[in-house]
Amino acid sequence: MGRADAEEGQLPAPVKPPDGGWGWIVLLGCFVITGFSYAFPKAVSVYFKELMKDFHVGYSDTAWISSIMLAMLYGTGPVCSIMVNQFGCRPVMLIGGLLASSGMILASFTTNIIELYLTAGVLTGLGMALNFQPSLIMLGTYFDKRRPLANGLAAAGSPVFLSSLSPLGQVLLEKFGWRGGFLIMGGLLLNCCTCGAVMRPLDMGMKRKMEKAQDKYEAKEMLPIGGKSEEGISTTDGTKKAKKAKKKTKKGKKLLDFSIFSNRGFIIYTISKFILVLGLFVPPILLVNYAKDTGVPDTEAAFLLSIIGFIDIFARPACGMVAGLKWVRPHVAYLFSFAMLFNGLTDICSARASNYTGLVIFCVFFGISYGMVGALQFEVLMAIVGSQKFSSAIGLVLLIEALAVLIGPPSAGR
Repeated sequence: MGRADAEEGQLPAPVKPPDGGWGWIVLLGCFVITGFSYAFPKAVSVYFKELMKDFHVGYSDTAWISSIMLAMLYGTGPVCSIMVNQFGCRPVMLIGGLLASSGMILASFTTNIIELYLTAGVLTGLGMALNFQPSLIMLGTYFDKRRPLANGLAAAGSPVFLSSLSPLGQVLLEKFGWRGGFLIMGGLLLNCCTCGAVMRPLDMGMKRKMEKAQDKYEAKEMLPIGGKSEEGISTTDGTKKAKKAKKKTKKGKKLLDFSIFSNRGFIIYTISKFILVLGLFVPPILLVNYAKDTGVPDTEAAFLLSIIGFIDIFARPACGMVAGLKWVRPHVAYLFSFAMLFNGLTDICSARASNYTGLVIFCVFFGISYGMVGALQFEVLMAIVGSQKFSSAIGLVLLIEALAVLIGPPSAGR
């Protein structure tokens, strides 16, 4: 019976996070996925000036591309949660990688702005959503004690990719035009499939142990009947009970858990994130075009996003390390509140930036505050709802934030 209990304790839900091992590979995959998910919609803004000329549209029209992409990333959260609960993280991520890549490849052949909305916006955004959420869920299952640090390191993917994708986009634009740039970007997004392939579920270890137990029993069957044989029988009985318990768990598993709305902390978190997201993505999306309009050369304007990304690279892991300290972790929600306030004040002060130097100073402080928010947002959510309800919680939060993401940048552009 003791052996059976041990096996039952190794079902997917209660498996103890290893806080290392293969978790570091999962962290690397999450780093890449987070980088593409958050940086890609902003890096695409480098192409907006050419799109405005080719399709004879304005700021607000082109800003909708990034907004739709981000809205799909956020708004499809519940759908993604249901798919993950039904099929697991790895298959969902592989499909998402193919969709994200095909969206940008098809976008390179579009002839009007509406087709761009459907390909680069909807299709690529959906593909990135099917990668982003499962990667965070897998990170939460592999890390517990080191989770704040792991979240900070994974979140650093956003600034690393932003600081590289933006200049890369400018180079591709100059050499191949926006169509060639979109085509190459689509090829880069195929790396999401590789990241999905390394997301090995934790219960794989349990299956191996069950197979070893079965082999052990078969070997003991060859021995004379006695205590050892009985032990082998009890082992295989335990294995059968573990399989039955696993089947019951799958059958009784909710596709989407709405009980989290009874958690007051979750409601407060959702409302505050909605207000924050209304303006959070406005500066990165519109900053390059704003700088170009003030007379800043194209290359230097694109470099502004690299400054935000460079500062952000150090801000996120550093904030994750601070959040993981023993005396800080119980109060991490207050640190997150400070980060949101700091970000808002930075945006207000940006109105004083009337030249390139002022824009650089703004980018430095925005990068710090943006990095703090990025490093803490999912750590705080998991601390509020727990790892068991995290897949449903993140899906519902992203859905609510989708409206803010959709109306924020176009409203600012107008």
